Amino acid sequence: MASDEENVGSLKQQLAKLFEASLRVTVPDEVDTEPLITACNPRFGDYQCNNAMSLWTKIKGKRSEFTGPQPVGRAIMANLPASEMIESCTIAGPGFVNVVLSRQWIAKSVQKMLIAGIEAWAPKLPVKRAVVDFSSPNIAKEMHVGHLRSTIIGDTLSRLLEFSNVEVLRRNHVGDWGTQFGMLIEYLFEKFPNLDVASDQAIGDLEAFYKESKQRFDTDSGFKERAQQAVVSLQGGEERYRTAWAKICEISRKGYERVYQRLGIKLEEKGESFYNPYILRVLEELNNQGLIEDSEGARVISIEGMNRPLIVVKKDGGFNYASTDLAALWYRLNEEKAEWIIYVTDVGQREHFEMVFTAAKRAGWLPAADTMYPKTSHVGFGLVLGDDGKRFRTRSTEVVRLVDLLDEAKSRCKAALVERGKADEWTEEELEQTAEAVGYGAVKYADLKNNRLTNYTFNFDQMLSDKGNTAVYLLYAHARICSIIRKSGKEIEELKKTGTIVLAHPDERVLGLHLLQFAESVEEACTNLLPNVLCEYLYNLSEYFTRFYSNCQVVGSAEETSRLLLCEATAVVMRKCFHLLGIVPVYKI
Repeated sequence: MASDEENVGSLKQQLAKLFEASLRVTVPDEVDTEPLITACNPRFGDYQCNNAMSLWTKIKGKRSEFTGPQPVGRAIMANLPASEMIESCTIAGPGFVNVVLSRQWIAKSVQKMLIAGIEAWAPKLPVKRAVVDFSSPNIAKEMHVGHLRSTIIGDTLSRLLEFSNVEVLRRNHVGDWGTQFGMLIEYLFEKFPNLDVASDQAIGDLEAFYKESKQRFDTDSGFKERAQQAVVSLQGGEERYRTAWAKICEISRKGYERVYQRLGIKLEEKGESFYNPYILRVLEELNNQGLIEDSEGARVISIEGMNRPLIVVKKDGGFNYASTDLAALWYRLNEEKAEWIIYVTDVGQREHFEMVFTAAKRAGWLPAADTMYPKTSHVGFGLVLGDDGKRFRTRSTEVVRLVDLLDEAKSRCKAALVERGKADEWTEEELEQTAEAVGYGAVKYADLKNNRLTNYTFNFDQMLSDKGNTAVYLLYAHARICSIIRKSGKEIEELKKTGTIVLAHPDERVLGLHLLQFAESVEEACTNLLPNVLCEYLYNLSEYFTRFYSNCQVVGSAEETSRLLLCEATAVVMRKCFHLLGIVPVYKI
């Protein structure tokens, strides 16, 4: 683990420090000016400081030594502290300061990472603890393809934050409370008068069990009445009903765990029932602040800019999603002391969460400005579509079970490996592990590489292709790098201590610079909650490596040691990208 001294932050952060020092000297009165650093067109340099134009509009008429934005830019450039990081600077247009980074410094920084570990490149974020609320299936229903996006996007965002040294509370807000449990419990009593024999094997398919109980509820008025009474008994804490409820939850949980195990996902369950005891206290607090009012028999909170209020108590006196979500938010802020609370659900729930967040701001739980902490974010995502452009379903129009989808990806991968003769070369265990890593990785990457707000089409042939921007292509690219290092016969750990990286060839420099930009890609993916930013970085990394390898001989060249170290640095960064995306790397193909 890298210490704070070793953790230098991203390239942008390091350059920002230098330009901040210059700005304090150049315009000492403009203390609020933050350095504006962006990557620039490679023809002009590596990075650019864009403060001159906006500073000129502020200081025009106040400072006689400047006659326009370009002189401001020149002064910023002249006042930069000396740094081995910068090779040269030039001025362009209205005072843009273009920066070329030192080739030697890039090489030295990559080499340092190889010795200190990739953690030295973790970005520095302004939060210490975050809650990520994701996956959140409903009890008694199978996890289907619709749960895929929340589960893997939430896991990746958690991994990105954890890598950035944020303590992440991964929360599975399962739907384990509510009126549907009345019909489930009543049906369970009918089927199994002796609850002790109601095992998951005896009940069988819980989804079918749910549908059967729903059908009884809709067609049998006596059953419906008993089911409604069962809800009252459950909420009143009657032991027999609580036992039946716990049994149904336990069977569901086993099904979810099978999916989470396949996907390598860790979550802590705190479902709707967990927050139930807090609802009355939270609503009382909001009521005492005068935020809750009566509306057509319901209790509501008015939300400015919305044409309808947020209902927190229904007409029948029952609670709803809003009451639970407000209680959960209160708990996360006050008990778990989270500074950033992130909700990963489909885009259709955006308005609901915006209303909950606005109510929390009215109550003073959250600051009015979204740039201040503690803060909340809704991470919306689009639909998973089939080839027909409609919601992805089976031929019998059922939603696709997630377990079946993952098994299919794995079996297709295994068949492809067998076809390539790997069954003769590898052990059965190696075959299974590789098929699993590539199959599950392909499903995850096909989702994560898209901007999460858009719908995407689920297509096995495309996601399992070994060409283009796919997990299969990237995993094989990583395996090829490992093969180059193995075939050299050199001990890479020894080379890290004794060798030196030299970036003499232009393609070596491009690759070295891109490796250093890993931290800012992670930072951008975290800040904007967009995993596709990291996917794009990873795909570009493999492309830059391919160009380097095509134009720069590695094994047997005079630069072999340096280039092997560059290969290893690429493999290290690729592996960390895979880890952050929840993908298991493969080392041979």
